[in-house]
Amino acid sequence: LNQTDQFGSDLRDVKFDGAEMTKAILTRANLSNSSLKSVGLSKAEGSRTVLKNSDFTDSDFTKAEMFRSDFSGSVMKNVNMSKSEFSRANFEGTDLSGANITFANIARAQLAGAKLDGTDFSSSWMYLAKLVGTDLSAAKGLTQDQLNLACGDDTTVLPAGLTTPESWPCIDEDQE
Repeated sequence: LNQTDQFGSDLRDVKFDGAEMTKAILTRANLSNSSLKSVGLSKAEGSRTVLKNSDFTDSDFTKAEMFRSDFSGSVMKNVNMSKSEFSRANFEGTDLSGANITFANIARAQLAGAKLDGTDFSSSWMYLAKLVGTDLSAAKGLTQDQLNLACGDDTTVLPAGLTTPESWPCIDEDQE
């Protein structure tokens, strides 16, 4: 499935475990309720892709472009998202335990209620990332500068040594 064009395809409820989908085009496709464990998705393009309630355990999204995609309710344990573009993506309620999100762009991404135990955020760009109600206490690589750019509130649990920014809670874009 390398370099295949699945633009707008309905791929709900499929099983692609172990598949190699490097440079695949998944833009506006629907892969909800699918199993994509240990899938190679490096350099995949998938803006506005629907991936709700799918299992991506141990998959590789290195250098993928998945902005504005919906991963809500998915399992993404131990995924590699390094150097990838996930701005405005929806990870609400997603299990990102052990994920590598280093050097990735997650600006304006929705992470409310995501499970982030052992998730590595080193050098990720988190401008206005929504962390409301998220437990970051076991996340790795977070800095105060990253949190100062993100959006959380008094229900956001921070790792030891980091403090709630004065800018929290952020103004909702729809209220500006």
